[in-house]
Amino acid sequence: MTQAVAFVAADTPTARDALADLTARYPSAPPERADVIVALGGDGFMLETLHRYLDLRVPIFGMHRGTVGFLMNGFDPDRMPERLAAAQPVRLYPLEMAARDRAGTLHRALAFNEVSLLRQSRQAAKIRISVDGVVRIEELNGDGVLIATPVGSTAYNLSAHGPIIPLGVQILALTPITPFRPRRWRGALLPCSAQVVFEILESEKRSVSATADFTEVRDVVRVDVREIRTISCTLLFDPEHNLEERVLKEQFSA
Repeated sequence: MTQAVAFVAADTPTARDALADLTARYPSAPPERADVIVALGGDGFMLETLHRYLDLRVPIFGMHRGTVGFLMNGFDPDRMPERLAAAQPVRLYPLEMAARDRAGTLHRALAFNEVSLLRQSRQAAKIRISVDGVVRIEELNGDGVLIATPVGSTAYNLSAHGPIIPLGVQILALTPITPFRPRRWRGALLPCSAQVVFEILESEKRSVSATADFTEVRDVVRVDVREIRTISCTLLFDPEHNLEERVLKEQFSA
């Protein structure tokens, strides 16, 4: 290979076997000295890889050796140099979550898929939602709410009946999770510049957790979310496995 490639794998037998196959065929480098990282696993492992190596600014080429593979290319150990040379880049921008808990501690985390707020107990959450300083929902009563990026719109957001957002559109999805009140509210589409604030009402009685991808904060009282354009990562896809086309196709699937 003309590029220095790092191979990383999820801790599963299938992914480890793929790692052994690829490192036997091709020279490998540590991620810190690589021009590209090849991630072997599923979408969960891809998110972990994005967060772990974000500071390296190295593009990541995923191959599916896990359960869900929406963010991954198909697995084929042959022709890796040609595949990497022909791969098409997609740039992702994360959400920043600033969550304050009942003890007053401020927690910050990034999310490439979504930031979600969920009730922690049998009682429904009560959440006030403001967008750019204006209260839009005085009291959301239900299981919770999430805000998703375009790439995250096909994940938990879709399961919560939120809209699928084409890549390249600078829009975020704000989606309630099984809302009881307002009963007819089904969410909103927001510009990526929007600053969203979630305030937990009756937080002592109706405890809520906030999660940015896989970073969870318990017993939050306020969560601020915004997209960060000064931070980004690049995913690589085979031309025939184009992520934008797959996001579009999801809108027409039964």
